[in-house]
Amino acid sequence: MVEQLRVGVIGAGRWAASAHLPGFVRTPYAKVVAICDLNEDLAKARAQQFDIPDVYTDVEKLLAREDIDVIDVCTRGSSDDRDNHERLAFAALEAGKHCLCEKPVAHDYRNTWKAHHLAVSKGLKTKVGLTFRYAPAMMYMRDLIREGFIGTPFIFNGFEQNSQFLSSETPVTKMDLIPEQPNPEIKVSSLEGYGAPIIDLSMWFMDSTVKSVVGILKNFVPYRTTIDGRKVRTNIDDGDIYIGEYENGAICSVQSSYVTVGNYPGLEARAYGSNGALICRLVEEFGVPQTLHKATPDAVEFVPVEIPDKYFPPGYVEGEPWPSLFYANLVHNFMEEIVNGGDENQGNFAQSARVQEIINAVEISHRERRWVDLPLDKSIAG
Repeated sequence: MVEQLRVGVIGAGRWAASAHLPGFVRTPYAKVVAICDLNEDLAKARAQQFDIPDVYTDVEKLLAREDIDVIDVCTRGSSDDRDNHERLAFAALEAGKHCLCEKPVAHDYRNTWKAHHLAVSKGLKTKVGLTFRYAPAMMYMRDLIREGFIGTPFIFNGFEQNSQFLSSETPVTKMDLIPEQPNPEIKVSSLEGYGAPIIDLSMWFMDSTVKSVVGILKNFVPYRTTIDGRKVRTNIDDGDIYIGEYENGAICSVQSSYVTVGNYPGLEARAYGSNGALICRLVEEFGVPQTLHKATPDAVEFVPVEIPDKYFPPGYVEGEPWPSLFYANLVHNFMEEIVNGGDENQGNFAQSARVQEIINAVEISHRERRWVDLPLDKSIAG
């Protein structure tokens, strides 16, 4: 028998049902014993669907349980304290629980660093929902780069985009993003919600931190429909792009948007170096959720790469939806890291802080129309 970690899940919404909970069901290292949501009926429905014994609407009661090892924060992440990722992540760590948290852990990268240091001080491990580093094709691409396939890294191009909110009739789901004033400064939305995974991959693949960025945020669809049918001004970035320079001399361009025609999840990573190039696409097209292609200086036409079986999660079924396919690897990896002990802890709060710092820097660059150097604060570990 393998050691099973007891998990409490906070948030019973769509992403919990399509990604988080199926992932926990598939790993032999975890058992979800409780779920908490402000909507008790929804929590009960998820509990019945995934055979979870205990249901809560009060987070404090869940966190007070001494028999729970891991807390999974997968709420919407609004400014409401009962739903806020930052408050819930800190509360989980203060309660002595390992923590998986959806992005962002905090809108200010400095607070994500504080959460990371708190976890380290308590001997706890953390994981952030940077889903796409756990796609089998991306995992294999990372190993190929580490083994030297592209040689010295030169350029990374990243895209995280689809047309989810192209239509102004699509209801606004993040009500806290609607500005209180008619024409305030543009608020960050796509860059943080959609850009984070490709920013994560950009550093992972180039194996270096970013030292400077310049970028722009755009609001292409200014008026949207609320859930209750009102037309409102939503001055949020629904498209953005930045270029950056790494400490190791490589450069990058990164683009995110949810008004760009294309299918889910809409991610593409390209890595070019002295010896070769790799292109990975995570775009659901004609039933295929992921592809990987390679080229070399003496064979410049890109050819498909077969992804070895070892990169697929437990219980993989050909043709399964991408959320469960990718997230099953994330959950299984986190549970393995906890059970095995040691220092291994990829995609943790420290990595999320680095990603969030780039997001914050691009926002500064947009507002001040200039290049921004990193780190933003040299006194904070990065």
